[in-house]
Amino acid sequence: MKRAWNPYLAGALAGVLMILSVAIAGKYFGASTTFARGAAAIEQTVGVDTTIYEYFTTKGGKYGPDSLPNWQLLFVIGIALGGLGASLASGTFEIKRVPDMWAARFGDRPLWRNLAAFAGGVVLIIGARLAGGCPSGHGLSGLSQLAVSGYVALAFFFGGGWVTARLLYGKGGER
Repeated sequence: MKRAWNPYLAGALAGVLMILSVAIAGKYFGASTTFARGAAAIEQTVGVDTTIYEYFTTKGGKYGPDSLPNWQLLFVIGIALGGLGASLASGTFEIKRVPDMWAARFGDRPLWRNLAAFAGGVVLIIGARLAGGCPSGHGLSGLSQLAVSGYVALAFFFGGGWVTARLLYGKGGER
């Protein structure tokens, strides 16, 4: 039997996890920096000298390839494993070539879907780095600290997501 998680319970559990993260490790949620650090590690592996980029050398190499592994990498891995575990536990796990909503709007071509997803990911990670954080960092962590910047960033994340969804899918299944 397939049964999705109650969103209120999932939100409450995320809040408890945030409290435990701060209480035990002194760390707030955040994920986007891990992708910059991962890119630097890959570049270093293939022979690119990342020390020529100020971004990777500022703050004592905080963002450089040698800053991995760290708690944030484990957080990102935990997000993926937690999502997999939740979908398996709820019976909603399935492998699809292309999501139904995408196929209905753009056709069942995995290459185009993967290219669009990759391009969207690139735009999002650039935006997250320009903003100095991602929705989990600015949104969840910022809101929990009652930071005005967290509220502003989260409003723009949701607004941008809503506008993008409307541009891509129109009203979706509504007629």
